[in-house]
This record gives sequence, structure tokens and C-alpha cells, in this order.
Amino acid sequence: MLQTFLPLFMMTFGICLFIVLMQFLWRYIDDMVGKGFGILVLAEMFFYAALFLVPMALPLAILLASLMTFGNLGERLELLAMKSAGISLIHIMRPLIITLAFVSVGAFFFQNYVMPVVQVKLYTLLFSMRQKSPELEIPEGTFYKEITGFNVYVKEKVPKTGLLKDMMIYDYSQGFNNARVIVADSGRLKTSADKMFLVLSLFNGESFENLKSQSKTSSVQKAVPYRRETFKTKDILIEFDANFNRTDESLMQNQYMGKNLHDLQTSIDSMTVKLDSIKNEQAAHIYKLSYKQSYNKAPETAKKKVDDGDKEKEKENIFEDYKVSSGNIVLNFDSLYNESRPSEKVNMLKRARNRAENIRTDNFFKAATVGDEAYKVRKHLSEWHKKFTLSFACMIFFFIGAPLGAIIRKGGLGMPVVLSVILFIFYYIVDNIGIKMARDGVWEVWQGMWLSSAVLTPLGIFLTYKAAKDSVILNADTYINALKNIVGKRQGRKIEKKEVVIYTPDYASLKPRIQQLSSDCQKYINNHKRWINYIHFWKSGGKDIEAEKLANEMEYLVEELSNSDQNLVLNKLMDYPVIGGYNSMNLRLKGKTGIIIGIILPVGIPVYLLAVYQRKLLLSDIKMIKKTSDEMLGIIN
Repeated sequence: MLQTFLPLFMMTFGICLFIVLMQFLWRYIDDMVGKGFGILVLAEMFFYAALFLVPMALPLAILLASLMTFGNLGERLELLAMKSAGISLIHIMRPLIITLAFVSVGAFFFQNYVMPVVQVKLYTLLFSMRQKSPELEIPEGTFYKEITGFNVYVKEKVPKTGLLKDMMIYDYSQGFNNARVIVADSGRLKTSADKMFLVLSLFNGESFENLKSQSKTSSVQKAVPYRRETFKTKDILIEFDANFNRTDESLMQNQYMGKNLHDLQTSIDSMTVKLDSIKNEQAAHIYKLSYKQSYNKAPETAKKKVDDGDKEKEKENIFEDYKVSSGNIVLNFDSLYNESRPSEKVNMLKRARNRAENIRTDNFFKAATVGDEAYKVRKHLSEWHKKFTLSFACMIFFFIGAPLGAIIRKGGLGMPVVLSVILFIFYYIVDNIGIKMARDGVWEVWQGMWLSSAVLTPLGIFLTYKAAKDSVILNADTYINALKNIVGKRQGRKIEKKEVVIYTPDYASLKPRIQQLSSDCQKYINNHKRWINYIHFWKSGGKDIEAEKLANEMEYLVEELSNSDQNLVLNKLMDYPVIGGYNSMNLRLKGKTGIIIGIILPVGIPVYLLAVYQRKLLLSDIKMIKKTSDEMLGIIN
């Protein structure tokens, strides 16, 4: 098993890693093209990217390799030979289970110790590559804007001499209000030796520059002065860092992506304490500013303070609206507002509105602060759970791929690749949904991170159980025959004349039973119609006992008469329809359960309509039984 599995696993892992690496390349190609990176820098980036994409390629490779391994064994009948020798499917899978258990443990240590280093170096390198200025390649006939503060137009370039003809340069490095326009017959552009400056050498041209900034010094002068310069040669020095400068990795190391399991747990604990303290402080502040405030002042004291003022008599009436309860003053705001003058009312409303807007803005700011801290905690928790999900996904994909290959029994790169891609796309979509739900705080972090595992684990258990029981769950003929039975297109009977007949039919004793079958069929046709009572159908669970008795009696007569040596009898037996297990839906639901399902109209009505359609086919079959029975009596007579 290992000799069969390991070469396929190495091949599929290489293919899957190459595919996801190409996808990564197309995603970041804009940050690499046209910047003059060396081979060593690109090789380093690809190396880190390959390690970074191992968690994506590994589960897919295990799924594809296990599916191809057991598909090849099933296609070559080697799996059948092992089972015939008394070896169960689980026993056949045991060497690979042990091997992949070690792979899963290795995947955990890779996620915990290697991935933090790889992610820090990869993201740091990508950030540095984005910051690097592009190589200068000025096109013909269009304005080039990649030089900061300058817009350069070149009508024609001479590749052999590097000469740029008919140049127009807009210099707005000092601002748009102080722009400078330079027109030159020709020029050259080169980089300084240290790659920190661009040297623009111009020949035979003019420059125009307004002096608006100088005109501000004079309040009398209204016209804007400008300067016009004619030159034969002119050199312009432009700051342009063309070097590749690496960003310090310490910035990324402090992020969640650069921490192992222990560091993540430590950060989560400290960040949770910080988040809780912020929430408690803000909650206390909000409660303090709420409108429910108690003034623990005795009314006499409050009244005395008012009487000491200059407006005792005017404000004495206001305190008549105060209600004293348990020593606390309850303010009647409506009364206070109504007693005020119109101008005071306007001021009150303005102050109230301004205060409400200030509180709203302050609360939004505080909510954003709490949201940012909670987001950081969720990112750390997501990374913590990700250390384990890869190892679990490897085992799940094996227990999906191996049983699936044993069931479909198709090897090679055809069917296994199609099924693997479909299953992996489903896993990828579910996993991304869970990660986004966890990241945005819609679900708990552990729920989102383990969503894909929770969805695929039942599928792996189900497929393993079906494969161990030699189920035909993925056999297309099974579903085609079931569909034919539903729509009424099924195979007819095939009865051949037996070479040796031990017991010949007793026609005398079978004639009364054939007559009784014909009579019972006629009664059934008279008493039953196509349409069924909806309530009665669900109360009986979809079963039709009378039709089952007719089918059983017909099968008994066919079995007895198949021992006949008369060709006419044998040929006529093939006219009997096959209605066993087809006469109705046979839902096996009775009583309250069936009525409850029938009440659920979106579910009950389609099933009922299908049963009505089958009842039509059943009545047609029973008519055929009666007709065939009558003709059989004539042949026997």
C-alpha cells in the first residue's frame, strides 16, 4: 500500500503546489513586473511562497492521491482480491492511516514553528517589493507619470543612442500653483551611481515658470511674475530611489502571523484583559452620562441655595413642580421647559441637540476603539485555531478520498481529478465562509474556523461506512433504475424455458387462483381511482396493502408457471408487469407522523402529487394483470 500511495502522493503534491503557486504569482504579478528585481530576490520570493502555500496544497494532494490509489486498486480488481481473502477495507487502509497520522502531526509542527517565520519573511518581502520604484521605461507618445512630481512626454526615442526627442516636462514638485514647464529638442535620462537620483540632461530648449509664491510678498502688485529661460544644455537632478530596500521584519513579527501557539496564547490573554478593561471603563462612563441621575440633595437645601440668589421669587415656583421621594429630588423636565421664555427654549433645544451629537460622536469613536481591539483578538484566535485545522483536514480528506476511490473504482487522472477538484472547491468555499464569519465577529471564532471540518467529517464517516459495506451508493445504474421506477420506465420480465423441470405446474389447482387474481384486480380497479384522499394518504403512510397482496399473488403464480414446458405459457408470463416495491411511495409513515409531514405543505404536496402519478401507473399495471390472467386461462384451457 505504501509503495502504491507514496509515489502518487509526491506527484500530486508537486502538481497541486505548482498550481496554487501559479495562482499566487498571478495575484502579485503587478508588484514584481517592471521593477528590475534580480534572480536571487525572485527565487527567495518563490521559495517563501511555496512554503506558505503548503497548507493549501497538502489536503488536496492527500485527497487526490488516496482517491487515485484506491481507484486504481478497484479498477485492477486488486481491492476485490484483498476483500475476497478476508481483509476488510479498514485493515487495507491501516498502513496509510498510520502514515497520514505522522503527516498530520508534522503538519501541526509546520504550522506552529515554520509558518510564522515563513509568513513574516514573505509579507516583509512583498511589502518591500511594493515599495520599490519601477524601472524607468518612458513610452513614446504618452505622458509618463511614474516619476514623483514630474510628468514627462517623449515624442520619439532612439534606442541605439538612448536619445529622447521632442520632450515636454511638467514639473509640479513645488506644487501645482508653482508648476514649471520645460520644452527641449532632445535629452537623455540616466540614474546616478548610487541609484538615489535621476539625472535629466536636456538640449536646446526653454523653460517657463511662474513666481506666484514671490508675488505674495507685495500687496500692491497684482500681476503674477514669471520667468522664461532659454538654454542649450540643462541638467535636472530628481530624487528617485531605485534601490531595493528591505523592510525591517520586526514590524511583522509583532503581528498575529508571526507568532507560534505559545506566543498567540500569551497575546490573547493580555489583549483580552485589555479589551475587558476598556469595555468596563466605557460602560461606566456611559452609565454616568445617562439621563437617569439621582440628586441626593434635600429639597430644603436646594431651595435655600436658590433663595440666596437674585431671582428667588422667579425660581421658587419651579420647585413647586419637584416631587420629593425617599429624600431624592425628581425633576419634572416638561414643567421646567414650559416655564421658560421662548428664547430660552430655543437655547435649551440647541444645547440639547449639540450635547446629543457630541455624545453620539464620542460613542461611535469608543465603539470603533472596542471594535479594533476585538478584531485583533479574533485574528489571534483564528490563527490559534488554524494551527490545528490543517492537521484535521488532512485526516478528513483521506477518509473521504480512500472510500470514494474504493466505491467508484476508477483510477488515473480522469474521474479522481474531477471529484477531487469539486470536493476541494466545496471545502475551500465553506472554509472561507467560516473564516470571514469568525473574523467579522458574526460567529464565535472556534465555530467559524472549524466549520469546514464539521461539514466534511460526517461525509468522511458516511463514505467510509458505505465503502466498508460495499455499498453501490455511487453506482450510476442504481440511480438510473430508481428514476425509471419512479417515472414508470422499467425492464420487463425475462423468463426462459428450463432445461430440467423437476415439478411441473398443477394447472388444475392454479386455474382457480388465476381466476381469483383476475377478479381481485377488477375489484381493485372499480374501488380505486387515480386521485387519493390527501389526509388518508398521509395517515396510512403511503402504503397500499391491497396492491401489495395482488403483487405477491401475481409473483407466486409466475414462479409456479415458470416451470412449464409450454412455450405459449412462458411467453404469456412475460406480459405480467413488475410492480413489486413500485405500487406506491411506501413511506412507512403512519398516524400522527404522516399527518404532520402532510401539513407541511411545501414538503407534503410534491410527494402527494408524485404518489398520484404513481397511482395512475399502478392502475395501468393492474389492468394489465387482469388482461394477462384472462389470456392465461384461455391458454391453460
